[in-house]
Amino acid sequence: MHFLPEKIDNYVVNHSQKEPEILQELSKETWQKVLNPRMLSGAFQGRVLSMISKLIQPKNILEIGTYTGYSALCLAEGLPSKGMLYTIDKNEELETLQQKYFDKSGYKNQIQQYVGNALEIIPTIDVKFDLVFIDADKSNYVNYFHLIIDKMNKGGVILSDNVLWSGKVVEELYLKDEDTKVLLAYNKLLNNDDRLETVLLPIRDGLTISRVQ
Repeated sequence: MHFLPEKIDNYVVNHSQKEPEILQELSKETWQKVLNPRMLSGAFQGRVLSMISKLIQPKNILEIGTYTGYSALCLAEGLPSKGMLYTIDKNEELETLQQKYFDKSGYKNQIQQYVGNALEIIPTIDVKFDLVFIDADKSNYVNYFHLIIDKMNKGGVILSDNVLWSGKVVEELYLKDEDTKVLLAYNKLLNNDDRLETVLLPIRDGLTISRVQ
């Protein structure tokens, strides 16, 4: 989903850093072999994630929603030499493809994969996080927040993807649209929680940056 006019969007992309070759390969294979390839973060948003991670230089990253591993590799670019990224996805069919590209990257020893229910896995990861990226089932965004907020270091950053949800957050709400209902509550929660400083950016489908005070 793009909210900018096409010409402006193209200009933005053309004047931003290009994705590394390994991510081009992963993107191509995802589009060729995996259902719903639009779930990829994509080249431009991937460079945004990479830049944020490099600015933070996080010792520990948590990613909720691995998909094929594209965003994980972008976030890993900001890890220090002894940093770790913990990434969770419920789809076991994608684990082999994720591992293939993690192994090809320079971060294979710094990425810990988990397959299963993130709500059950997160409490078992006994570390404090400097950076969290939430990009999984929208109906659980509020639940994920409550699980991670006490596991964040001061100054840590929570990135939340798809928070504009194709513009549905400003349209009439259908009673059966649980995802939009939860995202509306989630966006309000991030903006009103005194523990956070939050900015919602209209990047692609909406990306919120929340800093723990």
